[in-house]
Amino acid sequence: MIKEKLSLVPNLPGCYLMKNCDGIIIYVGKAKKLKNRLSSYFRGTHTGKTAKLVSEIVDFEYMVVGSETEAFILEINLIKKYDPKYNILLRDDKSYPYIELLMDNVPKLSVVRNIHRKKRNRQHLYGPYPNVTAARNTVNLLNRMYPLRKCSTYAKKPCLYYHIGECLGYCTNKIEKENIDHMVNDIIRFLKGDHSLITKKIEEEMYLESSKMHYEKAKELKELLDYIEITLTRQKVEIGDSIDRDVWGYYVEKGYLSIQVFFIRGGKILERHSKIFPYVDEIREEMTIYIAKFYEKSVIPPKEILVPEIIDTTLLSEYLNISVKIPQKGEKKRILEMVCQNAKIGLEEKFELINRDEERTVLANEELAKILNLKKLDRIEIFDNSNLFGTFNVSGMVVFKNGRPSKNDYRKFKISVDQNDDYGTMREVMYRRYFRVLKDNLEKPDLIIVDGGIGQMHIAREVLSSLNMNIMVVGLKKDDKHSTSQLLAHEPIEAIKIDKKSNLFYYLERMQDEVHNFTIHYHQQLRSKGSLESILDMVEGIGVKRKKELLKKYKTITKLKELNLNELKQLLPDNVASNLYEFLKEYDN
Repeated sequence: MIKEKLSLVPNLPGCYLMKNCDGIIIYVGKAKKLKNRLSSYFRGTHTGKTAKLVSEIVDFEYMVVGSETEAFILEINLIKKYDPKYNILLRDDKSYPYIELLMDNVPKLSVVRNIHRKKRNRQHLYGPYPNVTAARNTVNLLNRMYPLRKCSTYAKKPCLYYHIGECLGYCTNKIEKENIDHMVNDIIRFLKGDHSLITKKIEEEMYLESSKMHYEKAKELKELLDYIEITLTRQKVEIGDSIDRDVWGYYVEKGYLSIQVFFIRGGKILERHSKIFPYVDEIREEMTIYIAKFYEKSVIPPKEILVPEIIDTTLLSEYLNISVKIPQKGEKKRILEMVCQNAKIGLEEKFELINRDEERTVLANEELAKILNLKKLDRIEIFDNSNLFGTFNVSGMVVFKNGRPSKNDYRKFKISVDQNDDYGTMREVMYRRYFRVLKDNLEKPDLIIVDGGIGQMHIAREVLSSLNMNIMVVGLKKDDKHSTSQLLAHEPIEAIKIDKKSNLFYYLERMQDEVHNFTIHYHQQLRSKGSLESILDMVEGIGVKRKKELLKKYKTITKLKELNLNELKQLLPDNVASNLYEFLKEYDN
């Protein structure tokens, strides 16, 4: 079928979508010549992630467009829409904090991360900063040196900041625009990398305080100077201008692509970003799409970016609408080589850790699929139940995709009946979850794991059968020490022993711990919302009269928990006191 379709593909620019046996799109790519690019997947031998991708391809689709630029834009939009398994580039990347200078009549500084939010016209953003602490420290420094607005809403009278000289009292006083403009210009110069004005200002204040023998104050100012020198004054580069630019480099080895970018702001290297991942497509394509998506999510594009020779500068420049250049000589060329060298060092240093992580996630997931005779194991859903003497009955579901937790897919279930019935809980949560999957056409898992024995497995299978859903259900059996020892699977059910030193064991244990902790945390949240009155209602032997007396004397659960068993026996009959004591002790766990 694939060979027949390939013969019909034209050699025109466009995008292609690879599908697995379930018809799910697992990879999206673009090509200047579709026929050549698609054919390359199905001829010759492949290694690494490309080989794994090809082994899962059952079908493909393609879309022809007018130019490579159009194909590039379409590719990015299709990746956003389908989030394919093998398009992993920016899935786990962090966003960088920026400092925003708000100019709503009066100046105010704040730290922001979501730089692409369209709530306001963001003209004064400075960064990126290496972390939120560095950004906040810089804001605190400027707030101390300049009387900026600190409050989020205007008060009817000046606050404490006004009285200690750190605010001009914008809420009640009329401030000359000239004074505000002068202060704003100083702050902008500082945020753009010119620290000379503030350094001079701090030095003058430090010497003045020292001359007055205010040594503690002078010491604080000296620490501010040290902070500026050590933290804010970055490595200077001799490019000959102060244009904001990013420099991109890469290194390839053993099926992995290491990417680095240096952020140069105000003639100084402000920060760097790195990413290492197994590549699927041609290096040129992987790099180009990564850079394009990076500026959509993480960082504001600078005026210029420098890239290696393999990048199509015209394509990237058109998409980002900024200057994209390949340096040929001089300091810019040297910096590009330095970034590529850092990419190489980063890959060499982390390669062993990457391999180990791959063994404990992706390869362990593949081993589990092999044991269970599953052709595909992309999504696993794991369930656990929790209750306290039949009360606060809840269940939690966590999801692992391709060997790693997918926290956005986690779900909590508050069970409708408060009683100690694990089978009833399992029946309810399984029906609610998978009726919703059918109703809303949600992604189905390839495997369901219940953190329980054969009984819970039977309940789960029974519910799935009633919904006419064919999904494998397995269970995890614990030994006498409450440690996972066997995997319950197949039909009829058999116990599969798992080597406790194997990566598969660590993988199953990690999933089990993840769902247990997630469910317990939800259980504790619900309990923390319960009042002392509702807690006392759950204890056998405490009626209306006793409850009223306890509530009058002990207003909170905390105060009641401070009592030991003997103290409780002075208030209640022995058996009721024991019930309450055991309940409160269990309530903490």
